[in-house]
Amino acid sequence: MAKLKVGDAAPSFSLPDADGTLVSLSDYAGRRVIVYFFPAAMTPGCTTQAVDFTANAADIDSAGFDIVGISPDTPAKLAAFRERETLDVTLLADENRAVMNAYGAYGTKMLYGKEIEGVIRSTFVVDVDAEGNGSISVAQYNVKATGHVNKLRRDLGI
Repeated sequence: MAKLKVGDAAPSFSLPDADGTLVSLSDYAGRRVIVYFFPAAMTPGCTTQAVDFTANAADIDSAGFDIVGISPDTPAKLAAFRERETLDVTLLADENRAVMNAYGAYGTKMLYGKEIEGVIRSTFVVDVDAEGNGSISVAQYNVKATGHVNKLRRDLGI
């Protein structure tokens, strides 16, 4: 698994959102996008992170960023997650983990002292040019669910 770094081209994607509508990186042409990968909807850490992004969405949007969360869940599970937690961020389903693999957000990780294969909680800031091509301006792997959004805001000056 190759990890992305600042300056790398961002892998493009087209994934279904919680409503089944395809969302592509190129849809954000001319914007900056916070793309975060999370292991599973409706789990404690992922809920904390998604709720934190939602609570900060207005400030993040005002600073010129969009927020996209990607997990291996189905669109139906993401829709239930969005409704249950009243989430106001775009959630995308990467059921075959192709986008996660492209971003280096899936692979070997430690969980409770055991080495397993799974989603590596990761966050990227992607600068998308007018043609819809992205460039990585922030790449963070193995982030913590709690406090991550506040740290990201500090890092981005929001």
